[in-house]
Amino acid sequence: MDTNSPVAEPVDERQQPARRADKQGKGPRRSDAERKSKADAPPEQDASPEESGASQDKRRNLFGSIRRHPFVTGAILLVVLLVAAGVVLWWLNARNYEWTDDAFIDARTVTVGAEIAGRITDVAVTDNQPVEAGAVLLRIDDSDYQASLKQAEAGVVAARAGITDVQAQTVAQNAKIDAAQKQVAQAEAALEFAKAEDKRNRELLAKGTATQQQAEQAASTLRQDQAALDTAMANAEAAKSQLAVLQAQGKSAEAKLQQAQATEDQARTTLTRTTIVAPVAGRATNITAAKGTYAQPGQVLMMFVPKDVWIRANFKETQLDLMRPGQPVDIAIDAYPDKTFHGRVDSVQAGSGTAFSLLPAENATGNFVKVVQRVPVKIVFDQPPDAYLGPGMSVVPTVKVR
Repeated sequence: MDTNSPVAEPVDERQQPARRADKQGKGPRRSDAERKSKADAPPEQDASPEESGASQDKRRNLFGSIRRHPFVTGAILLVVLLVAAGVVLWWLNARNYEWTDDAFIDARTVTVGAEIAGRITDVAVTDNQPVEAGAVLLRIDDSDYQASLKQAEAGVVAARAGITDVQAQTVAQNAKIDAAQKQVAQAEAALEFAKAEDKRNRELLAKGTATQQQAEQAASTLRQDQAALDTAMANAEAAKSQLAVLQAQGKSAEAKLQQAQATEDQARTTLTRTTIVAPVAGRATNITAAKGTYAQPGQVLMMFVPKDVWIRANFKETQLDLMRPGQPVDIAIDAYPDKTFHGRVDSVQAGSGTAFSLLPAENATGNFVKVVQRVPVKIVFDQPPDAYLGPGMSVVPTVKVR
């Protein structure tokens, strides 16, 4: 066999009739336009017999492997179905919850400061020490305030003594008024007798049975008794007017007593401010006070964190459609990754966080870019947590909204 002879190429039987027709000149005649368009058209890239055969071999191998390993194929299909079912179930369950990692522990921290001026004599707590409500936090020197209280108490005693003196004077003046009124009555009786005696003597003098001297003596006695009555009445009026003066002094003494009592109460209140106590149960922190330091009114001496804490969760406004107060919440705290706390939605703030910021957004000026706003939601614990929690600690709450 000659190795240099050309190898015959395989001929497609479907093309042989057309080739024979072309050779015999029996094929359809083509116009010049058809020949040109066919010449310009890109050649068809039919799959070669080798490629078609390779694809058929792959399909045969795939189906063959499936027939050879039916259990593996079934397991793969089962895993795919289970994964799809798991994804569907996860989505159906996840749509019932809303969560955010923009959440923190919050509390109403108390600023403990001095209300009076004085030197600090004792600091009864240390940093982060837990204390109960009413426990002593620190003391300020109270010697000056003790003296002020004693002075105020003495003023109250003096005011009460003044009231007692006025009351005694009033009693004595009432007795004087009674005596003056009796003198008036006595003078009136003497005046009536003198009038009768003067009338009788004048009648006797007219009849000639009495002397002129007797008549003049009776008239003089009448004038004296009249003067005595006028004097008694004047004394009675003076005594009554003095009673009005004493009544005014009594009111002034009562006012002085009230003023002295107010001064005493103020001094006692100021004295109590020398001892600063915890307003509620919690922890003392950020203590700046030290023994011997001179405190000024309004000076911050320490911060106080109450035990009552909650969660401030800043949800997107698009997450609030189904969120309502009372819905259960699962709380994950970054500081305690192995614990899950439970709570409930307490309230939703009436407005976004930016609306209450120092410089709220003003969208009516300049270019506007819509940004999803955050709305603070208050979440409270069902039970006081058995862990140390402080303001600012990171939390991830998950609210069940359906």
